[in-house]
Amino acid sequence: MNIREALGLAPKKRIRYGFVALGDIAQEAMLPAVEHTGNSAIAALVTGDPVKAGRLAERYGVQDTYSYEQFPEMLASGNVDAIYVATPNWRHAEFVLPALVAGIHVLAEKPLEIDSARCQQILDAQRASKAKLMVAYRLHFEPATVAAIERVRNGELGQAHLFTSTFAQMVDPANHRAKTEAAGPVLDMGPYPVNAVRNLFGAEPTEVSAFGSRHANSGLGNFDDTVTVMLRFPEGRLAHFVVSYYGNAIDAYTVLGTKGSLQVRPGYTYGKSLEHYLTIGEKKDNITYKSTDHFGGEMKYFSDCILHDIDPEPDAEEGLADVRVLEAIERSLKTGEVQTLPPFARSKRIDPDQVVRLGALKPPEPVHASSPDR
Repeated sequence: MNIREALGLAPKKRIRYGFVALGDIAQEAMLPAVEHTGNSAIAALVTGDPVKAGRLAERYGVQDTYSYEQFPEMLASGNVDAIYVATPNWRHAEFVLPALVAGIHVLAEKPLEIDSARCQQILDAQRASKAKLMVAYRLHFEPATVAAIERVRNGELGQAHLFTSTFAQMVDPANHRAKTEAAGPVLDMGPYPVNAVRNLFGAEPTEVSAFGSRHANSGLGNFDDTVTVMLRFPEGRLAHFVVSYYGNAIDAYTVLGTKGSLQVRPGYTYGKSLEHYLTIGEKKDNITYKSTDHFGGEMKYFSDCILHDIDPEPDAEEGLADVRVLEAIERSLKTGEVQTLPPFARSKRIDPDQVVRLGALKPPEPVHASSPDR
């Protein structure tokens, strides 16, 4: 059975998820999306905030809540089939690894972890487990994103050889993204352009260089709040992008080919329509893609993979592929030197059939959680 067939089937049952960490992304986007999937259910909540646990359990009709220290009890309860991990990046392995050992499926937010060694550890654990793991690359199931990849694949732009992107937001210095072990835009925002260009080019970068800036008025602490990156790919292809915690909100990318160009603007956000600005020769076209529920889409896909025993596409290998690039960016920032990446072969690529079209949802009021923006 392929994924198109699986997505079209009525669900055999609902996959029961334990939610690990209840911050802004879990509350704003994933928790309300669960019912939307038709094949998933909220079975348990894990948080260090008892008030948050109580109010969200009441909102979603959940009986079982756990502290982080009680996480092993949840795994052994027999009441969850899978977990959704939305902790800070540097705490992913802490919950992913024991879940895989226990045979519990894992949907982990991106990036998979903060260094390639931990990603490899997760990949090895998944291969040794009967459980499946998917990294929550929501755009792998979003119509405009997959359509952009198809335009490049089918040669509509000619030979696509240049990618550029700018992704910025004004981050509140009080937000945890500015204070964690892995603070800064590289690991937080960097996965978006890195993952986009890897999949648009269908290739892995060979060289990485980066420069950073620390603006005195940002109030963001001891890290580069704005980072510019250059990636070299085989066959003379180049990518340049900027990620910033200190700029008016923008998220867009452009792919340039010998016959045309494609700008996707916005390109990474959710809750809005993504748009294609296509130029072929002198002919211009603007295509608006209806806003969809990215989070419900990715969970529906993953639950179908579990129900029909299909290996998910954005797996731990995809997570490792991005993190090894992000790691090289951090090394280049520290050393000022170009970083050479060893060869890496990706065994899966995005399948157009994995697009999921669920209508967009309105986010509920958060409980003890806030947006990263000032």
